[in-house]
Amino acid sequence: MSATDKAKNKLDDLTGQAKEKFGQATGDEDKENEGKLDQAKANLKDAGEKVKDAFRH
Repeated sequence: MSATDKAKNKLDDLTGQAKEKFGQATGDEDKENEGKLDQAKANLKDAGEKVKDAFRH
């Protein structure tokens, strides 16, 4: 996994966490769920990258 991909995935995860916390703080369930979805996407991308790395080695 390239460093760029790792950084993008981490940024997506952190953005999702921020959205989730903001949604919780403001009572905005849509924003909270959007944050959770962003985190899930980042985790899936990260898992996909790890699978690619496993087949490269």
